[in-house]
Amino acid sequence: MRLFVSIDIDDPEPVATVQELFDSADGLRYTDPEQAHLTLKFLGETGEDDLPALRTAFGEAVAESGVSPFEASFGGLGVFPHLDYISVVWLGVTEGETEFTQLHEAVERKTVDLGFDPEDHEFTPHVTLARMDHAGSKGLVQDVVQNRDPDAGTMVVDELQLKESTLTDDGPEYRTVERFQLPG
Repeated sequence: MRLFVSIDIDDPEPVATVQELFDSADGLRYTDPEQAHLTLKFLGETGEDDLPALRTAFGEAVAESGVSPFEASFGGLGVFPHLDYISVVWLGVTEGETEFTQLHEAVERKTVDLGFDPEDHEFTPHVTLARMDHAGSKGLVQDVVQNRDPDAGTMVVDELQLKESTLTDDGPEYRTVERFQLPG
């Protein structure tokens, strides 16, 4: 099973609207707004026999994070790894960054304790909008990222999910394996 821990975006419409800012860009492969999420930790290939330990670890992580249900707002744009070489175009977080970071850090501690590799980069809470397959429209993407500041709405975050990702010819398909409610 190819697993990750995430928070699903409850309304795909604002994500789709932000993606429209890049409509005339060539070389972008858009994520499905219906599957939009904020990844807290990518686990990769994991055996089904690891699921009981993961369920326990994520339950503990949620409890130990100190995070209760909170309102998150999404807006602003960014790229990975940087504007000169764009691989991913993303939607940022304008409210709730502290809570997302606390959840990430709690999940990170628990998964590293279970033997998963620690992250090799700083956590930046974001929702992936598109992946750049070639730089044909790099200038346009750079311009939109630097000069537009879209507001993609708010949502109440009250749970995180352990998700399975299955890669298909039409893109990844996600299935929720387990939900973990935030206390409070």
